[in-house]
Amino acid sequence: MAKRIVTAIDVGTTKIATIVANVKAKDNIEILGVGVAPSTGLHKGIVVNMDQAEQSIVASVREAQRISGIRVDSVYVGVTGRHITSVNNRGVVAIPRDDRLVRPQDLKRVLLSARSIPIPEGKQLLHAIPRSYALDGQEMVKQPVGMHATRLDVETHIITASITSIQNLVKCIRSIGIDVEDLVLEPLATAEAVLIPEEKDAGVIMADIGGGTTDIAVFKSGSIYHTGVIPVAGYQVTSDLSIGLGLPFEIAESMKKKYGNVTPELEIDEAAQVGIEGGHGVSHRRLCQIIRSRMEELLQLIIAELPTTDYRSLTPSGFVLTGGTSNLPGLAQLAEAVLRMPVRIGQPLSTGIYGILDILNDPAYATTLGLILWQVEGKKGSEISVKRRGIWGTTGNLFRRLFGA
Repeated sequence: MAKRIVTAIDVGTTKIATIVANVKAKDNIEILGVGVAPSTGLHKGIVVNMDQAEQSIVASVREAQRISGIRVDSVYVGVTGRHITSVNNRGVVAIPRDDRLVRPQDLKRVLLSARSIPIPEGKQLLHAIPRSYALDGQEMVKQPVGMHATRLDVETHIITASITSIQNLVKCIRSIGIDVEDLVLEPLATAEAVLIPEEKDAGVIMADIGGGTTDIAVFKSGSIYHTGVIPVAGYQVTSDLSIGLGLPFEIAESMKKKYGNVTPELEIDEAAQVGIEGGHGVSHRRLCQIIRSRMEELLQLIIAELPTTDYRSLTPSGFVLTGGTSNLPGLAQLAEAVLRMPVRIGQPLSTGIYGILDILNDPAYATTLGLILWQVEGKKGSEISVKRRGIWGTTGNLFRRLFGA
């Protein structure tokens, strides 16, 4: 049975997670190793200290290599951050031939037309994903090649990113002797791990609430409809706890994870105290009130990020919450009360996946596993992959020779 080793890195604000997988088939994926290290040198998904970020990535990769017994030479990398922007654009071309038969080169022409939009200075195209085609006005055509028409339209979801943010992230990884195979917008990858086809077809909102950012993806009619990144997530909740309760940040984070509960109808005794090592004790009710207030605000920010106010009719499948912060007890119930729509917590899918899975059965690792699944499904890579290899390929090989990585 053929095998293919695929490695993915989720470079997050609070953790760096690396997965090494043996991909034998789409429904036969063995997880060989997982490496997790605390993240330093990043803020809201963006590299702010190159040396610290490199050290965190090295620690994560080494752990994954140790467990899997496989040397990591190249990786697929997730991209996020407030610098991400997206828009839907339409491209149109004529089919001038006498037979009016749509050919593969016509798809290339129409996609090139859809991509021809003004891109702000300092930005570059990350993804251009065709959503659907139309032939002579007939909408919702999924595969037009081989069909007849005089006009071909395509609706395309276009994602752009900051050139410098991408360059700094890639440089961090290449500087430790590892090549970057491709870049994938994180909410697209996360959706591969937590959403089912029926949800994407009917319409669904997914929000990946991590440590530094909340990544949003909206699917409709089986394809991506909207993506966005909000620079507010679990870090801000912990920061508010630290300030509001007068606690060191690390202890506030520990208390959030150990005692936090945002269930709307939960009644907590005003006098109840919670505490951990170090002698710090606080009101349990006050702790949960602060967390609940901040999560309500975040849910409203997610809705404000959507391209329409009529989000309930747009996404009848409801709302899927994932990411590490979605582990807060009662968050699904709170979201249902705030959003007035069905809500579930998105656990990573495990069908056809086996091996070292204990740590991956957690929404916090949905993106990392999703990066593996994105490649397994044969999804189109980033629009900058060819240029990147042309510019940095030789440099990456040089680093591998120098450092023996």
